[in-house]
Amino acid sequence: MHIDIIDKTKIPQHVAVIMDGNGRWAKKHKQERFFGHKKGAESAKEVTEIASEIGVKYLTLYAFSKENWNRPEDEVHSLMGLLIQGVTENLDQLNDLNIKLKIIGDFENLPENVKKSVDDSIISTKDNTGMTLIIALNYGSRWEMIEAVKSIAESYKNNDITLNDIDDKLFSQRLTTCEIPDPDLLIRTSGEFRISNFLLWQISYSELFFSELYWPDFRKQQFIDAIVDYQKRERRFGKTSSQLKK
Repeated sequence: MHIDIIDKTKIPQHVAVIMDGNGRWAKKHKQERFFGHKKGAESAKEVTEIASEIGVKYLTLYAFSKENWNRPEDEVHSLMGLLIQGVTENLDQLNDLNIKLKIIGDFENLPENVKKSVDDSIISTKDNTGMTLIIALNYGSRWEMIEAVKSIAESYKNNDITLNDIDDKLFSQRLTTCEIPDPDLLIRTSGEFRISNFLLWQISYSELFFSELYWPDFRKQQFIDAIVDYQKRERRFGKTSSQLKK
């Protein structure tokens, strides 16, 4: 399926991706898990390129969850190294494509070398005006929502807001995604059918696309397929089909 099949008038504004299956891909190919993560980084690069090319405004990649700290120490170390390598080696590409980099997650509790590398890349791309690439790093949706509740409680305690001020809009403003529209499309690879603590508040009305492929095998063509599938769907947001046609 070629890129020309995509309807440029129906491009999702925000696409979020759960990049799953690197380890199983490596096992299938009789390689160490690190090799799978390295190949997965190539998929992330390709998907970023094609998303920018077709006009997606925001692309969020779930790179490292809070639960991932429970993995073997050597794998966590390797993942952190790949993250640093990824943001530094692809910095020229991000700038060439006019892509702005943004991070969501518990940034302050990351290793110092990771924070510095990511910070430098964010600063380098801050004036870019094309697609925004959001990396969910040390992120967990339950953590994010608890932090939002704490922030709202503190505001109420300080008499900055009243109980009647607390609504969907205020809660969304206290999330790490406050400057980002909710995802139109959520993609998950590897044949798993769960959300894994990712953007739970934000995906209330997102379209979901599940691929049987492991993430290292999910490339430009597969992303195009997901977009075409999305464009065939009717998004009603609680309304009926007849209401949308009026």
